[in-house]
Amino acid sequence: MRVTIAWFCLLAFLPVVDAADSRAEETARTTVADDADAPKGSLVIIGGSERFRDRELWDTIVELAGGDGAKIAVFPTAASGQPIKSCAKLVQTLNRAGAEAFVVPVSWNEVDRDVKDAVFDPELVDRVRAATGVYFVGGAQGRIVDALLDDDRERTPMLDAIWDVYRRGGVIAGTSAGAAIMSHVMFRDAPPPLKILQNGVSMGEELDDGLGFLDKRWFVEQHCLVRGRFARALVAMHSQGIPFGIGVDENTALVVKRGYEASVIGYKGVLIMDISQAERDPSMDSFALKNVKLSYLDRGDSIDLRTRVVTPAEEKLDDILLDPNADDYDPYFDHRMFYTDILGNAAVADLLGRLIDNQEPEAIGLAFSGLDAKNQPSDGFEFRFYRGPDSKGWYTEEFGGEDYTVLDIHLDIRPIRIAGPLYEHRIAAEEKRRETTESTEE
Repeated sequence: MRVTIAWFCLLAFLPVVDAADSRAEETARTTVADDADAPKGSLVIIGGSERFRDRELWDTIVELAGGDGAKIAVFPTAASGQPIKSCAKLVQTLNRAGAEAFVVPVSWNEVDRDVKDAVFDPELVDRVRAATGVYFVGGAQGRIVDALLDDDRERTPMLDAIWDVYRRGGVIAGTSAGAAIMSHVMFRDAPPPLKILQNGVSMGEELDDGLGFLDKRWFVEQHCLVRGRFARALVAMHSQGIPFGIGVDENTALVVKRGYEASVIGYKGVLIMDISQAERDPSMDSFALKNVKLSYLDRGDSIDLRTRVVTPAEEKLDDILLDPNADDYDPYFDHRMFYTDILGNAAVADLLGRLIDNQEPEAIGLAFSGLDAKNQPSDGFEFRFYRGPDSKGWYTEEFGGEDYTVLDIHLDIRPIRIAGPLYEHRIAAEEKRRETTESTEE
């Protein structure tokens, strides 16, 4: 456990002002017209596996929908099995927070009417339009877009009603699949991250149209840290020319107000991915990208999605500033980091925190399939993380753990080859050594 040292709030705030100054030119380009065109409502983008007992998330959704008595339309569309029945717990949880939630029977299962009929039903559409909140459950995001977009991939009357809720100040919330639909482009039935790195993506196959509630410059990835999905998000973003990405972890949400005022609530954090200055190596057949920037936002942190200026939680501003370029930088860790599975559970978040608080300026992570690395070469990828002049972080234990906010860690990704088995049992190795020795002596 790191020993905390209290910093004066003013001193800790100065780096945030510096970050804002460095992007002053872009901020100045944000006009009054932009604010006027921004939606009045809010988005609650949940990474999945939300816990019904954690009140912060549900209280936030109900508050953004107008508070006690808020009418929240729950869409079970993404779910399989018994989607209508499975929404009972969700409706109960929202109502316990003060809402008057109801299930919208737009579902591919467990209803008597066709989905396409339901999304054109004027009575049902008007009921959703009269709501002040909409909630999309998890499952398969393809089911949501297939239901709410017509055969020409245009908005149905039901989707128009949902947009009306958002424009006039309501909240659109979604978990897992319901988070993926928030961006203009989303994954659809995609393979694991390593396969995406190896084979790439295409619109109409691994990628599809989302519903586009979020600014088109931003891509959304759910279950991001737990499942190592940041890697596949980078492939999708580069493929479609999307400069920025939001990777939300499980039981965590990014709350976006007025289209750009974003803050983190929940158990863990959000990964901000920036490939706006990244370069692809055209000589490489496999995915290779240089100078990606990653930032990790923890609970209580906020970011302006227009300027990408981050403001850490007050608890961190009052605690430890970690600026590797400062004379008084005193990192806690002093070992070089090597991660054999950078796509593993929360590995990238752990690495970012330890790298900003480390005497060593870089870390290496690998992604490969160990099942393929027997006696034949196996393709994989090296992830080289390194600090730059813009890298900095904050640390606190005020939340009951060791919590970091990390800004602008640079990342280079390049293909590699694992030549032969990673390991062999010591007994087998010893027998092989003896056989070699005996053969030599003969």
